[in-house]
Amino acid sequence: MKKAWINKEDFAALGINDAKLQTKFQQVCNGLLKKNDISKRELLSKLAEVIENPLVFADEKGSKFRYLAELLLAKQRKDALPQTDSKSYDLKAATPEFPIYGAEHIDQKAIDQMNVAMRLPISLAGALMPDAHSGYGLPIGGVLATDTNTIIPYAVGVDIACRMCLSIYDISDRAFEKEASRLKTILNENTVFGVGGKSRNYYDTSIFDRHEWSATKLIRSLKDKAYAQLGTSGTGNHFVEWGTFSIADGMLDDLPAGNYLALLSHSGSRGFGATIANYYSKLAMEKTVLPREARELAWLDLNSAEGQEYWISMNLAGDYASANHHEIHNKISTKLQAQPILRIENHHNFAWKEKLSDGREVLVHRKGATPAGEGVLGIIPGSMASPGFLVRGKGNPAAIDSASHGAGRLMSRNRAFKEISKDAVHDLLKTHGITLLGSGLDEAPMVYKDIHAVMKAQGDLVDVLGSFMPRIVKMADPRERPED
Repeated sequence: MKKAWINKEDFAALGINDAKLQTKFQQVCNGLLKKNDISKRELLSKLAEVIENPLVFADEKGSKFRYLAELLLAKQRKDALPQTDSKSYDLKAATPEFPIYGAEHIDQKAIDQMNVAMRLPISLAGALMPDAHSGYGLPIGGVLATDTNTIIPYAVGVDIACRMCLSIYDISDRAFEKEASRLKTILNENTVFGVGGKSRNYYDTSIFDRHEWSATKLIRSLKDKAYAQLGTSGTGNHFVEWGTFSIADGMLDDLPAGNYLALLSHSGSRGFGATIANYYSKLAMEKTVLPREARELAWLDLNSAEGQEYWISMNLAGDYASANHHEIHNKISTKLQAQPILRIENHHNFAWKEKLSDGREVLVHRKGATPAGEGVLGIIPGSMASPGFLVRGKGNPAAIDSASHGAGRLMSRNRAFKEISKDAVHDLLKTHGITLLGSGLDEAPMVYKDIHAVMKAQGDLVDVLGSFMPRIVKMADPRERPED
């Protein structure tokens, strides 16, 4: 029987009339037909779905149609963006000075990336935190203040509004001696991890009553996905963990000295934020043309339609990420049959409209950096085998009111897999009395910098109020792709 191939007329009937796009589609589709993976009728039906909503398919990991969806989105962006709408920029000839906290703990690649960021024509000030390491565009741990009407999606980060949330209970940490099994069960039954993870039930979905969910076509297309992922955690360095929170007298009002049972979580805006970040980062790079070394630092004008769309999306992602943590903490508190006496949270991977010490209005990008304005509370975690700290910001203007967001990676994931053994991790966790649920070697305690050295390097940025020591740690399955 003669094979039924897809031709250009078939694509034209579906509304794809661009010759180059037809050729690429034909190659992919006939390749699928050749492998007998799908019939022509089924394939045409699926293509109609892809054309109707390419954003959904472009976000599906492992989908046979993801590449086609990305081709469609690229064509749509190109059609919507006149050639004259893009503009090229040069970098400043010299690198302006900026403070580096704990330079001895920071790899040169991260410093080189920050140097490039400071040479952007829109950059006004910057700082590098002691947990810094290289990333896309701005290094993780980088703080960059730009002209108030410019925002850099990759200086915000892919996991928009990733944050920390700490709940402290009026329960002694002796609970780990008496009820460790129950605490482990509560943690396992009320958390969901992974790229495709979805909630099984909900505590509070009122975040979806917000009018911003109808603000743009992209946001509307992602609302169902965001709803399904409310109350879930990501992969990579994201976690939910029980631990001991210790504090001395007089450090916090209404919290006496003691060792308390506490819950700490770290995750962000899930697939919703990631899709927003990737879409607008690509759009920024099309509109703002920079030298190759600075390409990922392309910005959007907040006075443009695209800039306003991203600003609305980023702020919604921030509120969604907060609701995500509250969902996790509220579910666990309900099962624990105890409400926290104190809950503290802070986020990073975000941009804020602020003023520098000289009064200039700027947009401050904190990628993997914690807000540390005067009196502002924040949480700086260590690793699964070292303490994290509750801190109060000192409002240091040189650091643009910022501090580190953790210990920071000491080695790459690939290096961790090569150099660290499961036995070494097991022995270390056993020594510290820590139960680990999930996670892989790429998140072993050894891959992180010494949190005590990092905290010492930012003594001018924050005061330490209390400490959190992990005891039962839940992370994603080690087979999951890291998304932090």
